[in-house]
Amino acid sequence: MRWLGELEAEIMDCLWKWDRPATVREVVDDINTRRPAAYTTVMTVASILHSKGWLTRRKQGQAWLYTPVRSREAYSAALMEDALGASEDRPAALAHFVERMSEDEVAALREALRAVGRDVEP
Repeated sequence: MRWLGELEAEIMDCLWKWDRPATVREVVDDINTRRPAAYTTVMTVASILHSKGWLTRRKQGQAWLYTPVRSREAYSAALMEDALGASEDRPAALAHFVERMSEDEVAALREALRAVGRDVEP
């Protein structure tokens, strides 16, 4: 799993936030509310994200409609797995991670473990 670059992340964030297919024009207009972005640059990066397997696309008139292949949560989970894989001692890395979690996050972790059928003490 490779971390998304800055513009890649902005494009994906728009599509994840909207939860619907969108054109490059829509993405450019949204990014331009925060900072300047050229249409051709966003179009090129969206095409690269498509070639990397991050986005699907289909024609609508003259424009492409882009849709994320993975959810934001699946992307986050893959990043966490990569970060965990960087440690030579995964249990120790997990322990350090859990130490920094809030009580609500610990409760959510317990619930997630239960949801996938893992035994968890209350």
